[in-house]
Amino acid sequence: MAATATAGSVAASAPRAEERMDPRRLIAFFAMVVGMFMAILDIQIVSASLAEIQAGLSAGSDEIGWVQTAYLIAEVIMIPLSGTLARIISTRVLFSVAAAGFTASSALAATATNIDQMIVYRAIQGFIGGGMIPSVFAAAFTIFPPSKRNVVSPIIGLIATLAPTIGPTVGGYLSHAFSWHWLFLVNVIPGIIVATLTWTFIDFDKPEMGLMKKFDWWGLASMAVFLGSLEYVLEEGNANDWFNDDHIVLGAIATALAAVVFFYRAFKVEFPVVDLRAFANRNFAFGSLFSFVMGIGLYGLTYLYPLYLGSIRGYDSLMIGETMFVSGLAMFVTAPVAGFLSGRLDPRVLMTVGFAGFAAGTWTMSQLTADWDFWELLVPQILRGSSLMLCMVPINNIALGTLPPARIRNASGLYNLTRNLGGAVGLAVINTILTQRQDFHYARLAEHIQWGNPEAVERLRNMASNFTAHGLDGATIAVKQLAAMVQKQAVILSFVDVFVILTALFLSLIIGVMMISKPQGAATGGGGH
Repeated sequence: MAATATAGSVAASAPRAEERMDPRRLIAFFAMVVGMFMAILDIQIVSASLAEIQAGLSAGSDEIGWVQTAYLIAEVIMIPLSGTLARIISTRVLFSVAAAGFTASSALAATATNIDQMIVYRAIQGFIGGGMIPSVFAAAFTIFPPSKRNVVSPIIGLIATLAPTIGPTVGGYLSHAFSWHWLFLVNVIPGIIVATLTWTFIDFDKPEMGLMKKFDWWGLASMAVFLGSLEYVLEEGNANDWFNDDHIVLGAIATALAAVVFFYRAFKVEFPVVDLRAFANRNFAFGSLFSFVMGIGLYGLTYLYPLYLGSIRGYDSLMIGETMFVSGLAMFVTAPVAGFLSGRLDPRVLMTVGFAGFAAGTWTMSQLTADWDFWELLVPQILRGSSLMLCMVPINNIALGTLPPARIRNASGLYNLTRNLGGAVGLAVINTILTQRQDFHYARLAEHIQWGNPEAVERLRNMASNFTAHGLDGATIAVKQLAAMVQKQAVILSFVDVFVILTALFLSLIIGVMMISKPQGAATGGGGH
């Protein structure tokens, strides 16, 4: 009896010992989370403050967009590469060096005196920062036992979605209260702390320096050209009239040729720079697809709201940031709820609720008018923020929660890449739709503003008389004002078209959820050690 009791107590204590977390690893993980937050935040932190940066650097309107584009192109190359680098030099070295480099390049960006320097520093910042993002996802599913995933997954889901959402808010406040330099200087002290803590406490894995002999340099070069050119074409295509521009054509050709080389080597060489075999896992493939579409919603709406508030409502960067803060607050409140529900509900149910909520928010926005302000945008923003969190937690678990530990580092890079590519594709499509539909709506509205329309003639006459009474050329001013009104309404209608399309897209994801089989429990993922 005593022997049996002893054996039972040993067996019972084994799971408890397994569940107990090493405090050093917890410190390391939360330092990594802060690093990831900084890297993702800096994608959007400049978006509401580009005008201030443009004025400070005396940059042209065609140049200032590269402050964001350079960061995105460099980051999208590093993200899938980070898994291979982590294997070769270890997560400890990769993350701490990336954190230190990100901090240094942030400080350099604050010292930029012209647009060329800023673009170079932002590219360095994006490339190095891209090494931190996937490592956090990999660490979460490697060092934590399955029972802790309902706590950990909402944390990384919150950071991955909250950081770009509040980017305009943080950036608007910093540039308004201080100067645009603080968009970058704000990273310095946290960056030093993160680099120090991660170098001291990360011990998840050991370097495999022998893999350097097998490293696929041609694969790296082709991936860099493929992803970099793709990001360039997507970012600049609409502004340059797509394939009517020689640079876009060359970028598209480079993308296609490099893609052929990259995919060939990914499946043929012994140690590919990115292991695409993770997509053979059905859960990972569907999770990555959902992540791609969530990238469209996450980055697309983070772009659309400030664009509307700035161009239609005339808000400055601080006012835009204060309005956008609602989505971030909704995410923060929903994160623990999403973690609680993810441990008790089928993830397919949670994703369905999230996708439906997101669709409801964009459908509400399809009723948009030029008079919408903070209160009209309140409910759509709450729906957007809470739905994003309800979606991201189960998507993270489905994509990474059942992969073996040896595959997670590489798969994490691919998974994060899909979200960023979704954002890039989404922004390119959204910009193209806005441009084309704006022209369409303007032409349709202009058909009704003609001399044969008595209402239009009466409106023009009334407007002209107001200016003529003050000794001005009333007829000319009235025509210009009416044209501006038509243009403004055409812009609003193009926004409405985009929101209707996004509604249909997120409703279609519900069908995709129904097509996947019920995911296996997280305990089968083998991720605890």
